[in-house]
Amino acid sequence: MSSRSRPGARATSEETRNQIKAAAQMLFARRGVDGVTLQEIVNAAGQRNNAALHYHFGSKEELIRQMVVDGATVLDQRRRDMLDEIEARGGPKSIREVMLVLMMPVIELGEDERWRGYIRFTSNLQASDPKTLRAALNNRWNSGYVACFNYLKLMLPLPAAIIEQRLSMFTIYANSILSAHEAALESHNTRNSRLWGQPFTIENMLDTLEAALTCPLSSQTLTKLREAKAPTG
Repeated sequence: MSSRSRPGARATSEETRNQIKAAAQMLFARRGVDGVTLQEIVNAAGQRNNAALHYHFGSKEELIRQMVVDGATVLDQRRRDMLDEIEARGGPKSIREVMLVLMMPVIELGEDERWRGYIRFTSNLQASDPKTLRAALNNRWNSGYVACFNYLKLMLPLPAAIIEQRLSMFTIYANSILSAHEAALESHNTRNSRLWGQPFTIENMLDTLEAALTCPLSSQTLTKLREAKAPTG
């Protein structure tokens, strides 16, 4: 029997894979994907050389893909479970209900030591290389996220062009605030923080993001919208 086929060898191999992923997750979170070398990842994972990473993942790109899918699978399952409960009651009754499905799984993930760094890693990737992030998700691992956005498009009483833009802005705002929260958790700088240490922090975070989606259009925005729709020539 070869060493690769022994149960002990398989366990060691899986442990090595997880060590590499955990090391990469924190490095990517702090410095972005492009700011980290393969050698830095294997060093942080306690491996001797790049051969371990190439053996288990083949390339940095495949490592990134697997890391994205790992966390996205957890988030999507949680969102789907929450949506199933809501849909069994007849569907969401408010914007806030949909926002809870979008946000709470990510907040819960950020509070789990196993996933610490994942939010910043994927937020950085979305900002720097959204094509790679979309390819990793492959329209498969974010179905709950897409379903929530579809509900919001139906529920928001705003022009379609405004809704599309606000949802994009919402994603940027949410990624930023959740990344900052995760970084504070990593540094253990939440309990006495005026920002993060308040009992109403999560609810106020949700209030702020909900307001970004639902606030009425200003007269200035309405004017620009009408001008954009007006026929030319």
